Amino acid sequence: MDMTTIKCIGILTSGGDAPGMNAAVRAVTRCAIYNDIEVKGIYRGYKGLITGEIEQFKTQNVSNIIQRGGTILKTARCQEFRTPEGRKQAYDKLKEEGIDALVVIGGDGTLTGARIFAQEFNYPIVGLPGTIDNDLFGTDVTIGYDTALNTIMECVDKIRDTATSHDRLFFIEVMGRDAGFLALNGAVAAGAEAAIIPEIAMEKDQLAETIESGFRKSKNSSIVLVAESEVTGGAMGVAERVKREYPSFDVRVTILGHLQRGGSPTAQDRILASRMGIAAIDALLDDQRNVMIGIQNDQIVYVPFSKAIKNDKPINRDLLDAVRILSL
Repeated sequence: MDMTTIKCIGILTSGGDAPGMNAAVRAVTRCAIYNDIEVKGIYRGYKGLITGEIEQFKTQNVSNIIQRGGTILKTARCQEFRTPEGRKQAYDKLKEEGIDALVVIGGDGTLTGARIFAQEFNYPIVGLPGTIDNDLFGTDVTIGYDTALNTIMECVDKIRDTATSHDRLFFIEVMGRDAGFLALNGAVAAGAEAAIIPEIAMEKDQLAETIESGFRKSKNSSIVLVAESEVTGGAMGVAERVKREYPSFDVRVTILGHLQRGGSPTAQDRILASRMGIAAIDALLDDQRNVMIGIQNDQIVYVPFSKAIKNDKPINRDLLDAVRILSL
């Protein structure tokens, strides 16, 4: 497909919602219109693409949404899109609607689906990293991560008041699937005593190390952030173990859950989403395809889908030291 033939783009959000997705939808829509490209909003992710929940977007469709969390385009998990038949239906619908290229906003699963679809039908797709987990390779941060981190910090600050009043050990579970970014950075920001994360859990027994280093000697309350993951066992798993092995502790568990996903995006997430949204249209105009827009050292970069999905993003080991040093 020649770049001059992109006259209409479709935009969708898929997978878990993240604050800043609306800011991205707004930026993509307005940048496309600015470049005389028609825009169609696709509701409920890949599902809406198959069922045809598609609407023409004008600039007023995205008015007054930059400050809203979630996604006005809605999102859904879509089993059909995992099948060749489902993807063929989606392709036929795109042709029928006259959509020449897609911008998809989402996480790992979203980009995996986009990559398969783009290959099967030789179709131009650009992805934006929208996930609070920050687990996509090739970008320093993802849309929604900063907001979620701030939410976690506020929650932990509040829990600390109770922990201190009662001499309790609190395990607070944060999201991140198999990535410890929220737990580790949240621990530094909120002054937690430790972070139990999947990247390290394989290497050593983080719980024993934390408790046996005598981290209660100088403190009356302690807070440990735990990344939700099969590897860490989550906050419940860790708490059960403490009750068994260190029965002297008064243990409490808080699972922040979907609290972390919501809320009005921070300035950082709004700016990131806006820059990435514009970059997505620029990429399509530049005849780029099957790339995710990333940001590295505050510069926009194009990351091939295969790289963004397959490679594990490394955590910053200095932060682990920081948590340990600062929890004295």
